[in-house]
Amino acid sequence: MSSNKASKSQLSAFTSFMTGLASSGGDIASVTAPPFILAPISLVEYTQYWAQSQQLFLDAADDGISGEERILRVLRWFISTLRGQYCSRNESMGTEKKPLNPFLGELFTGKWSVGEGEDFSVLAAEQVSHHPPISAFGIFNDNKGVTAEGYFGFKTSISATTIGVKQFGHTLLHLKNQDVSYLVTLPALHIEGIIYASPYVELEGHSFIQSSDGYKIDLSYSGKGYFSGKKNTFKAKVMKDGAVINTVKGQWSGKSSLYKGDGKEKGDQGVPFFDSMATDQQKLTVKPIEAQDPLETQRAWAPVREAIKEGDYDKIHTEKSKIEQAQRDLRAEEKEKGESWQRKWFTEAISSKEDPTTDAVYRGLLEQLGEEGLFVRDSNWRFSRDGYNSGNVHA
Repeated sequence: MSSNKASKSQLSAFTSFMTGLASSGGDIASVTAPPFILAPISLVEYTQYWAQSQQLFLDAADDGISGEERILRVLRWFISTLRGQYCSRNESMGTEKKPLNPFLGELFTGKWSVGEGEDFSVLAAEQVSHHPPISAFGIFNDNKGVTAEGYFGFKTSISATTIGVKQFGHTLLHLKNQDVSYLVTLPALHIEGIIYASPYVELEGHSFIQSSDGYKIDLSYSGKGYFSGKKNTFKAKVMKDGAVINTVKGQWSGKSSLYKGDGKEKGDQGVPFFDSMATDQQKLTVKPIEAQDPLETQRAWAPVREAIKEGDYDKIHTEKSKIEQAQRDLRAEEKEKGESWQRKWFTEAISSKEDPTTDAVYRGLLEQLGEEGLFVRDSNWRFSRDGYNSGNVHA
C-alpha cells in the first residue's frame, strides 16, 4: 500500500507548481501540475455531481407540496451535490488531487435511469472556455419536467499556506410542471494542507438559492478552526419576505438538522434533515469508450488516465503533452484561418440583468436576489436543447 506522505522530490515539484501558480494570475489551467497530484478525472466530469442523487434532483418536482417544502427539497438536493464536488478525491485517493484541465470543446455526456422505459435523466456537458477554464452543463428529465443548466469557472489566489478559489457561475433549476425556477450560486473555497503536499478543500463565505416564488436561502460555510469547530460546516437560513422561517445546520459532508425560525428557540433540538453518507448516489451511465466521440473526455484522456492509475509519471507527461500540443496546433490553425471554435451545445449570453438579451427567468431571479454574493463574469452560458437534440443519441 502506498503512503499518502509526499517524498522530498514530490515536495520540491509541488513547490515549483505553487510558485508557477502564484505568477499565473489565478489561471490554474496555464500551470503544469506535477503528475503525482493529478486525478484521473477531467474537470468537465464534475458536472455529474449535480445530479448523482437522482431522487433528490427530482424530488422538488412532486405535486401537492407547498413552496416552503419545495425549497427545502431544493436545499437538500444542493447539499447532496457538495460531497462529490469537494470531497470525493480526498475520500477515494487519501488527499485532494488536481483534476485534468479540460481542453476547449471537450464533451461529457451520459444518463441516469430513473424508472422504466423512457424515464431517465440526461447530462450534456462541454468545456466552453480554456482560458479561463469554464465548464457548462445541461441536465434534463423530460418525464418529470426538470431541467438544470449552469456553468462554473474559478479564479485562484495564493498565500504561503492556502490556495483561495473564487468560483463564478451559477445553476438554474427549472421545474416545468410547477412553473417555478431556482437560481443557485456557488460558494468560494480554499485549499488547506498545501505545505505538506496533502491538500483538502474547505468551503467558505456564502452562497445563495433564490426561487421565483419569493423564497431565498443564505448558506454560510466554515471549517475546523485551530481550537474548535468541525470541518465542512454550514448554516442555511431559509427566508420569505425577509423573515427567517427555517434554519438548517450541520456538516454538508455528513449530517444536518432542520430548526424552526432562526434556530435559536429554546429547547428546539431540530429534526434530521439530511445525511450525506446515507444518501444513494447513482452512477452515471456513459457509452463505451470505443463508441464515444473523439472529443468525449473518457476517450480523449484514456491514455493519461491509465498512466495516472498506474503511477507512470513519464507516460503521464508524454500522453498529456500530446493532447496539449494538438490543442495548441488547432488554435494556431484557427487563428491563421480567422476562425474560432464553435461550441456544440451552449450559447453565450450577456449576464448583466440590465441587458434585454438575458433570458427573462435569469434576469428576474437576479433582481430578486439583488446580485447578493453572485460572482458573475461578462457573460454566461445557456444550454441549447435544440443543439443537443440535433444528431445526438442518449448514452
